[in-house]
Amino acid sequence: MAKQSIEIGEEVAAKKAFAWVIDWPGWCRSGKDPELAREALLEYAPRYAVVAKAAGLKLPSLDGAELEVIESLGGGGGTEFGVPSAITKLDYRRVTAAEAKRLASIVEAAWSVFDKVAAKSPAELRKGPRGGGRDRDKMVAHVVESDHYYAREIGLRLPEPDAKDRKAVATERRAVLDVLGQASDGKPLADRKWTLHYAARRIAWHALDHAWEMEDRSS
Repeated sequence: MAKQSIEIGEEVAAKKAFAWVIDWPGWCRSGKDPELAREALLEYAPRYAVVAKAAGLKLPSLDGAELEVIESLGGGGGTEFGVPSAITKLDYRRVTAAEAKRLASIVEAAWSVFDKVAAKSPAELRKGPRGGGRDRDKMVAHVVESDHYYAREIGLRLPEPDAKDRKAVATERRAVLDVLGQASDGKPLADRKWTLHYAARRIAWHALDHAWEMEDRSS
């Protein structure tokens, strides 16, 4: 029996690399090199499974599965800074109505997981090895602020919500999901740079990256 393959993409810079699963926005991890990024990707599968479940989906079995790199490209300053910022050829794929709905559901689930983690995290988080890192409320504000920037990248022009105004945050998120939930020809949204695939990948990654950071720094 042929081994099951899980298709991934990679973004590689001199000192940092990202690896992500093509069809699962937000299942994305980094490392100092591609191999370490791929190892982290597999290690986080159980944590990402929580997101898939929240979206009403189920991850494929990883038993005997192998990661298959189907797209690899060089990264730049954004990669080194810690952001998967390269838009790939696969990000320009057409998106059917059914797939758009699925992608939007995963982004929504990523936000839901982030909110739940924030709700149970202490206000003061354990500092990093060099004494750095945002505490909970600043991290929540950072994610909301970043989501507002992301909303502009897909053509939305809404007032920037205060992180403490949950109604305003929910309104902007709903507007983003409305855009992501529409079929696309694969071209950049709103005549800017981000395609639907990349927008879903970037938004879900950011919310989950900080959700998992909060979990790790709460212990």
